[in-house]
Amino acid sequence: MYSIIAGAINHPDPLNPYRGLFNHRSLRSLSEAGTDVSVVSPRPHAPPVGPYAEFASIPKTESWGPYIAHYPRFWYLLPKRLLYAVSGRSYAKRIPRYVERTFEVPDVIHACHIYPDGYGLLPYARRHDVPLFVVSHGKLLNDFDTLPPGVAKKVESTLEAATGVFCVSDALQQKAKQLTDPRKVRTVPIGADPASFPVDTREQIRRELGIAPETTLVLFVGQFTDRKGIPEICELLRRTEIDNIEFAFIGHGGTQREKLQKALESSAYSAEHLYTGVSSETLQRWYAAADLLLLPSHAEGRPTVIYEAMASETAVLASAVGGVPEQVDDGITGALVPPGDVDALVETLESTVADHEALARMGRRGLDRLQSEGWTWADHADRVQEIHMEVVHDRKQE
Repeated sequence: MYSIIAGAINHPDPLNPYRGLFNHRSLRSLSEAGTDVSVVSPRPHAPPVGPYAEFASIPKTESWGPYIAHYPRFWYLLPKRLLYAVSGRSYAKRIPRYVERTFEVPDVIHACHIYPDGYGLLPYARRHDVPLFVVSHGKLLNDFDTLPPGVAKKVESTLEAATGVFCVSDALQQKAKQLTDPRKVRTVPIGADPASFPVDTREQIRRELGIAPETTLVLFVGQFTDRKGIPEICELLRRTEIDNIEFAFIGHGGTQREKLQKALESSAYSAEHLYTGVSSETLQRWYAAADLLLLPSHAEGRPTVIYEAMASETAVLASAVGGVPEQVDDGITGALVPPGDVDALVETLESTVADHEALARMGRRGLDRLQSEGWTWADHADRVQEIHMEVVHDRKQE
């Protein structure tokens, strides 16, 4: 069909097999749809001692199903808030050299993030006159005005040089259009696959997890950070005492885990279900068991966890930020509240869980919406391939 080299600094590896799973799933979907995919996922040089010495254990390459991920090293300097621009320059100097030595020239460079992936692979794309596509998932453009020194200019130069800009939401598309030629910016959603979620064995899973049939299970999935609304959740736990409700928190990273643990222990709810580092299969079981996904974020693109909730017939209660209102049909597939508004969050949670049958209908409508909108990984691959191939075909005609 055609070949791509994908840059994905945010990609799973042996130390963190859950990091950037959305990028892995995107690239896997492209590979399974016939694209010849090579993946470069740069990793920092490891110091001989200290908390980052473990990076030395990451291999040079690793199989991720239909493709091989390569982990070349570059200098990633801390603190990030001061030296992120320097890290980008190291990426742009070292990683193109690795690509030159390792791969044939592809038809397309596909950068899973504008920065540092797009910026870092731009010299290679220019040298070989290969089209460069970059992806915006949310944080970089949402935080554009507060980026570390020197990074904003690199983002702008990358957007200007890119052949195409993929945004996961319409809200991000509008932001990208303010920074570059609007004609090359498109919304390309990611998604989730309903077949991955064992909803047909929901009752059995709930029994195994110790969740009673009459209990409403509220699930949080994400980093334990302020940005994901952990302070609001802690306040919600303090201010409510709802009968027949149980919370489960599944996270990866973040500084607010201990705060959340203490809030749970002092609340009217069980503190039993707070986890980090669960497998994808275990997470899919929790989705299948849950009645409601809780996500009071301060900023988002179109979060993967909402697609996963829809795929598992789980209703959603989330903040109306970024592309979330594009996913959640308020009052139909879930409920939306203003970000940071604890009063609204408490009131909406109480009213939403009061009618269990209505909650179940929201979940079923969410699945219907996911499928009708084409928010699956197979649909994602079709969209990306179509746009890539338009450019590849036009270049071959020149």
